[in-house]
Amino acid sequence: MKQPQRPAIQRPAAASSAQSRADAMGGGAPAGSEQQPAFKGYIESVREILRMPATTADPSIPAKRVTAEYCAGRFAKPPKNVTMLTRDFIGDSLYNPSYGYFSKQALIFSPKEGYDFSRFRDSADFLKTIGRQYEEIERELDDIRSIPRQLWHTPTEILKPWYGYSVAQHIVRQHKADQDGKPGGGSPLVVYEMGGGNGTLMVNMLDFIREHEPRIYSRMEYNLVEISPKLAKQQASQQSRKHAVPHANVNIINKSIFDWRTTVDRPCFFVAMEVIDNFAHDVIRFDYVTGEPYQAFVRVYDDGEFEEYYEPVSDPLIQDYLRARNSLVSPRHQSAALPPAFYRRIRSQLPLAPNLSKPEFIPTKAYEFCKILGRYFPRHRLVLSDFYKLPDTLPGAVTSPVVQTRFSGSMVPCETYLVQPGWFDIFFPTDFELLRRIYDVECRSHGVEPMSKVRTQREFAVENAALAQTCTRSGENPMLDFYENNKFLLS
Repeated sequence: MKQPQRPAIQRPAAASSAQSRADAMGGGAPAGSEQQPAFKGYIESVREILRMPATTADPSIPAKRVTAEYCAGRFAKPPKNVTMLTRDFIGDSLYNPSYGYFSKQALIFSPKEGYDFSRFRDSADFLKTIGRQYEEIERELDDIRSIPRQLWHTPTEILKPWYGYSVAQHIVRQHKADQDGKPGGGSPLVVYEMGGGNGTLMVNMLDFIREHEPRIYSRMEYNLVEISPKLAKQQASQQSRKHAVPHANVNIINKSIFDWRTTVDRPCFFVAMEVIDNFAHDVIRFDYVTGEPYQAFVRVYDDGEFEEYYEPVSDPLIQDYLRARNSLVSPRHQSAALPPAFYRRIRSQLPLAPNLSKPEFIPTKAYEFCKILGRYFPRHRLVLSDFYKLPDTLPGAVTSPVVQTRFSGSMVPCETYLVQPGWFDIFFPTDFELLRRIYDVECRSHGVEPMSKVRTQREFAVENAALAQTCTRSGENPMLDFYENNKFLLS
């Protein structure tokens, strides 16, 4: 076991500003992009070394090694006297069916109807309307009268139905190009969506295709893969809306994509919108002398306190991810957590110099997702969108997440991921260029030639959206101007 000298027991700490999940519509610097002076980084490392652990628990008490899957099947409340990899701790905190955040705390803001954007003077007027509706929802839920400074929105919900229409337009256009010239119109359109939330995107896409492409719709199949039983029921209920003819070509599959073991050997589109930001990450640090990576574990003591410690990388998924990342060439990937060897040699001569680099959060579950796509959906095309930068990420780490909870109607960001499971949202920015390269490696290794590309939210909207329908009277257009911190990965 290796520790960064004397590791501290970390507790959540409220920041001075309150930001929401999406920071409304973008902004902020990419996580891990700050280049701090070497001396400042050294001082911060010394401060970490000198912090004393806060737990009074006996560290000699044996701790059982567990995984998120193990906890999901055996615990009704967060376990104690256990250790787990960081990705298992985060995954358990978010997805445990008994106490996970998405089982008890998560609420997706969804207006009852889509907005008539021509009624709004400008984007500020539009946001005021959303704020009033959000306040009404909170008052109904828990009598909270104040609204946060920023709101948790998703583009699927606040730009409905036009956002879903734009995704459908992209898929239809690509499907037609793929099937052009094939006898009998080619293969039917098959869509798999992962993590469909309220089911809004599914309904909007199906409505669009039924209205504008009835021939394609008549042979279409839509499959929604949803881990949450509650959301799966809600998605199924969308088919019985009174104001629309139900869609009969929908299949709701209540399971985790990580449990998928069925090969879909036919052309299909795989859609994942605002999902992978909640995929659990692992934490690694590098030995300052040798560059050897170490994997992080979280120890949960019997008094409920947390401690992070490190061991040489032995987890197969972490090993596979690092191997895939290290195989990238032109350009070769270099971790931002590992300074150049010359700098490390100088720093090692300073008193109380750290023996490990700063932490780096690595997207091991997103990597596993790519492997599943390549293995079980060998003929797919991908439509994926999420954040590429976020404000208020955890300080002092590379590609770190935002950790936040709600208090008195405001979003309160924290300074550690070692927080009480189930009460905090934990979500990550995505390095889209790195994800694209990893995705291509994994899918091509299974016979797929995806030719993937990255697009900004604005670029995707210009190519696919009915922009006249989302324009305010001032000319400002939320479809173009909001969610500037989102990108698309398309193949």
